[in-house]
Amino acid sequence: FFLCFFFFFFFKQKTAYEMLRSLVGSEMCIRDRYMGVPASIVLNAQSAELQTYLVGQIARAASIFRVDEIVIINDCESVREKSKMKRDVVSFFVKNLEYLETPQYLRKALFPVLPELQYTGLMNPLDAPHHLRQDEESPYREGVVIDRPVKEGKGSWANIGLKKECQVDVRLATGTRITVKLAEHNPKHYTGTVVSSLEPKRVLGKYWGYTIRVAENLLDALSNCPYTKSGYDLVIGTSDKGQSHEGLEFKELPTYSHAMIMFGGLPGIEGLVEGDEGLPLDRAESERLFKYLSLIHI
Repeated sequence: FFLCFFFFFFFKQKTAYEMLRSLVGSEMCIRDRYMGVPASIVLNAQSAELQTYLVGQIARAASIFRVDEIVIINDCESVREKSKMKRDVVSFFVKNLEYLETPQYLRKALFPVLPELQYTGLMNPLDAPHHLRQDEESPYREGVVIDRPVKEGKGSWANIGLKKECQVDVRLATGTRITVKLAEHNPKHYTGTVVSSLEPKRVLGKYWGYTIRVAENLLDALSNCPYTKSGYDLVIGTSDKGQSHEGLEFKELPTYSHAMIMFGGLPGIEGLVEGDEGLPLDRAESERLFKYLSLIHI
């Protein structure tokens, strides 16, 4: 056992989007924001069409508020029996989130025909900064490695959504999604280097989409931040039983680099706490975890 320190706040869920907007600003562009969502939230919708649309709304909100990672909490034990769904809810959630985050010109190459993606046409497009159109200029573009012959040591060819293909510096398997930093334009084709998908944000301060992580429970979601050893240094819980954020001065929040906002599923965030065997709390004690708790046992 070891101790891990977090700052927690507990707010009414109806004001969560207002809070997230308060945490977003041009001066915060290099800070990382994460969103935790239980998979069971999909079960609020009664049909596959509505469930797909709901996931699309979550993806759109994440993009608008520049969320860097969406953590899906697998809180659906025997979910197929409980919901009478013929598919895995977590897989459905993840596939649709991935599909929307991917630029349109890459989807055909990256996504085969899947039952989970049957109703993707119902989702609103994200129109995120990395969803570049063919006539838009940018030093970075998302691409996918294509099956085109290349000489040994000459890297790979990629489709980056332009009229001409791009030759990148690394040899990669066909179908691999990459982030490309473009070099000077060659009259015959484009050239570029493969870089981390985090680089456009770090260098330009430009939002570059979200990643997706599946967590087995609330403790896993909070303690296994993949981008930093210190974890999330600001965690906000949302619940209809929490206190209103009105009157709180966000300038008084502790300085943070990695902020997480956690939403509840069908049983609320209290259900997440109660269902997590690693947390020594029950439903009635959920407020202790999220109000001003600064210490939890892991």
